Parts: sequence; C-alpha cells; structure tokens
Amino acid sequence: MINGTVKWFNMDKGYGFIITEDMQDVFAYLLSIQGNGFKKYNEGQKVTFDVTMTARGRYASNIHKV
Repeated sequence: MINGTVKWFNMDKGYGFIITEDMQDVFAYLLSIQGNGFKKYNEGQKVTFDVTMTARGRYASNIHKV
C-alpha cells in the first residue's frame, strides 16, 4: 500500500486526485473508496491505497482513510 494525501475530491463528479509522498498525482474514483458508511474525502485527508495501471494511466484503488 502507498501513503498519500487527498489533493482534491469532487463528490458531485465522483472523482479527484491523491498526491503520493513522492509528489505524484494519482486519479481516484469514488467507487475505489473502501469502508463502511458515507464515503467522503476532504482535501488534506491522509489515505493509503494501491495503484492500478490502465491504458489511460494510473489510478488509486483500494483507498482507505488513515
């Protein structure tokens, strides 16, 4: 798992970006957020996640709040 920080997240659009400890942006989908209850992340929230590679680039999967 990789540690990161939510750069921004738009709940209406269902996506945002997480910035890794080495300052790389990773795309994040709302559906990749794990855990029970309302799934919302605020700017600056610390998270752990896996990175999945696709033809369109890297995206965060298996996202958990720290």
